[in-house]
Amino acid sequence: MGTGKRGLIAVAVTVVCAVTVLAVPGTAFAAPSPTPTPSATSNATSNAASDATSKVEPSKDLEAVREKLDKLYHAASVATDAYNAAEEKAEKQSAEIVELAKKIVKGQERLAELKDRAGAAARAQYRTGGLPDEARLMLSDNPQEFLDGTGRVLQGQRATKGLIAELTRTQQDLEQYAKDASAQWQELEANRQAKATAQKKIEKQIAAAEKLESQLEKEEKERLAELEEQAAHQAQTAWLDSGILAEINGKASAQGKKAVKYATAQIGKPYEWGAEGPESYDCSGLTSQAWADAGHGIPRTSQEQWKQLKHVDIKDMRPGDLIIYFDDASHVAMYVGDGAIIHAPRPGRTVTLAGAGTMPILGVVRPDA
Repeated sequence: MGTGKRGLIAVAVTVVCAVTVLAVPGTAFAAPSPTPTPSATSNATSNAASDATSKVEPSKDLEAVREKLDKLYHAASVATDAYNAAEEKAEKQSAEIVELAKKIVKGQERLAELKDRAGAAARAQYRTGGLPDEARLMLSDNPQEFLDGTGRVLQGQRATKGLIAELTRTQQDLEQYAKDASAQWQELEANRQAKATAQKKIEKQIAAAEKLESQLEKEEKERLAELEEQAAHQAQTAWLDSGILAEINGKASAQGKKAVKYATAQIGKPYEWGAEGPESYDCSGLTSQAWADAGHGIPRTSQEQWKQLKHVDIKDMRPGDLIIYFDDASHVAMYVGDGAIIHAPRPGRTVTLAGAGTMPILGVVRPDA
């Protein structure tokens, strides 16, 4: 995991930029509603595309292409969350297996010690000849000395019983440690397989999106970027027109300010699925590392951030809070104030400042509630 930190730039950089700028980030990777009017380009003809990996018609509908790209990248984002969750669980299980191994080693050492002591006690009893205490009293030349010794024998017997009980408990503990370790190994293997499955899906979706984009002419790519900007602008404008920004006036906590400062310093770094910095990030890698830098650990994935962190009303959100997007909680961004977010959008993009309303908002969570 990346834990290196780079120099932080001032939080004020573009955070208080004009609403018109925030409304055109050109980085949202999922189609908000409503969408702009479809547009077509090029008059040449060729075979129609049947899927994302087929040849794209020169007369293609670029709006349909944009929507297809959104779906591909969204599917990759969902798979990335699954990959990150499996990785986090695998790391936790590996650590638990190490701790169990240490307990097993200590238990085996303790068991060997107890067996040595039990053997010594058995040998001592054997040396007494195994006679009953009454016979030993009658045969003793000094009955008083024998009686004095009897108390010590009783103490030894009680100690021996305690020794046997501890030996039994130690053996039971070792058996349980072994069972726990076996269960953890099985879980670890299951999560390794889940990671591999998610990785294949991520790579497949991204490859399909990249192939689709590679079939576009330069002018078509430029027009596609314009369509993305128009869709983001339209969604952000609708969000602002609701008047919600007038209700949002929360002040960042001390830790929230640190988290925002960290996130701001990452602007311009590339998106990379599964990455947690310091050179690249995915969406939840950015938010989790920003809050880790602020001294407050949070779950690694956007879905777990949505499940585990405290939910707050959108009108009550403050800089440093996390906005969760889409019904499946597959994307997360950090709110930085003035209707803006910082997020890692998708493959091929960089960490950027955008409008908070450019994607469908599921809800808001507060790490330091």
